[in-house]
Amino acid sequence: MIKAILLDIDGTLTNRDKVITPRTRDALLRAQEAGTTLVLASGRPAQGLHRFAQELDMFTHHGLFCCFNGAKVMDCQSGEVYFNQAITVSQAKRVLEHIKAFDINPVIDDGGPYMHTSDVFQRIHQPGGDPRWLVVEYEARNNGYLLQEHVDLAADISWEPNKIMTVGEPDYLQEHAAEISAPFEGELSAMFTAPFYYEFTPKGVDKAAALGETFAKLGIAVADTAAFGDAENDMTMLGFAGIGVAMGNAVEVTKAAADMVTDDNDHDGIATALEKLMPELF
Repeated sequence: MIKAILLDIDGTLTNRDKVITPRTRDALLRAQEAGTTLVLASGRPAQGLHRFAQELDMFTHHGLFCCFNGAKVMDCQSGEVYFNQAITVSQAKRVLEHIKAFDINPVIDDGGPYMHTSDVFQRIHQPGGDPRWLVVEYEARNNGYLLQEHVDLAADISWEPNKIMTVGEPDYLQEHAAEISAPFEGELSAMFTAPFYYEFTPKGVDKAAALGETFAKLGIAVADTAAFGDAENDMTMLGFAGIGVAMGNAVEVTKAAADMVTDDNDHDGIATALEKLMPELF
């Protein structure tokens, strides 16, 4: 019996329209009713996972959020934190002071209702779309945040963030990424999570490590888990789980690293796999 199902969001749980299809939702509800724990594992903050958890009735079943690519794991119903790896206030101030020299905008959540930034009206070229895209507004609305603008966020920050996201024009970020991250090499991790997002996280953040510690606390054997993903950053999670399942739309290296490949995210790949892995539910 599978005791926990680990789910990436974009390209995995949701289809190309960013919605959970009825068949996939039904399969995951059946699994929870049988006692299986659902885990939403994403780079998003907890606030950005709430709407998916509501659709899947995870608040009733004590589902887990694995946020910020593994920097925090928490019970979505009670808010109990099982794992937390944050950037210190001192580190955050140094990053925010350093990036003032670049044409980029920091965006940081505070664990509550607000997303903090230096420019709520920042506009960039949306890939393939609006040349004056309100990117910070999009990020806030997509994740259910209110926005708070700061004249000097480096001076104002007083909490330990799980990540510091910076936003800029894709070409500019590519040109300056090495300079932006150089002072923090070996201390923090820095990576692109979209062409227009360049993010700092605590060194060593990893979904697998965070969930391994969490499952040990909850008495869930890793061998009794299944993970679903589509991207390269899902590979460690798929390798960690008892059964790693790559979506049909996954990149080839992720498919090669998985134990099985299912249908794509537009054709209910999660449901198809669960019908094979947990036939007693269907």
